[in-house]
Amino acid sequence: MSQSPLSSRRGFLRTAIALVPAGTLAGCEVKPSSTTATAGSGESPSAARASGVDYKPTFFDAKEWAFIHAAVDRLIPADSEGPGALDAGVPEFIDRQMETPYAHGALWYMQGPFAQGVPELGYQLKLVPRDLYRLGIASVNAYSVKTYGHAFDALDAPTRDTVLGALENDRIELADVPANVFFAQLLQNTREGYFSDPIHGGNRDMGSWKMIGFPGARADFMDFVNQNGAAYPYGPVSIEGKRT
Repeated sequence: MSQSPLSSRRGFLRTAIALVPAGTLAGCEVKPSSTTATAGSGESPSAARASGVDYKPTFFDAKEWAFIHAAVDRLIPADSEGPGALDAGVPEFIDRQMETPYAHGALWYMQGPFAQGVPELGYQLKLVPRDLYRLGIASVNAYSVKTYGHAFDALDAPTRDTVLGALENDRIELADVPANVFFAQLLQNTREGYFSDPIHGGNRDMGSWKMIGFPGARADFMDFVNQNGAAYPYGPVSIEGKRT
């Protein structure tokens, strides 16, 4: 029996949240999310959907900021069942992550030699997340201009999907970073921003938690642990104690 759009989308996103390792947020700077600033002159048309909170990036420049909006909008688009990455504030989450020890590689072993080994050895490059974004975005924009005549954020949605699919499957040779490595970094951070506690800048209004029925940081929900399949009857609570 085929799944309904609701169960299919929720099922996919439950799987996605299981792929977000808790340790990836160890370097997060914990402070309330910004709610007042300007979103930057390079904001793409699709970014206007995220107008609930104005945020001025501190790491990404205008072109990079436009790319981030255009990319995460296609990785988790909004639909009738729940918010997309833009509505959830994922770009703000990613930008804020770029100023953490994690993005500077402080949590990684970064001594040479650097040589790409077998996949079982994990990440082997000398590029930290900040470098992956800066070099990767520039390379994807250069590829998009050469192939389609426009930077990535100016492409229509189907073409952006085509480019992202080619990155994921390593069918594009970028100048400074492996295509699939850059895509994996972008996808991982998009998932993290979508499902993180709002204190980190993403998951605005706990929209993703509400969609999948996640209780958030409630102190006690043991009465419902063994009620398999039953919908949780209360809304989520954030680390700061906010409720919806």
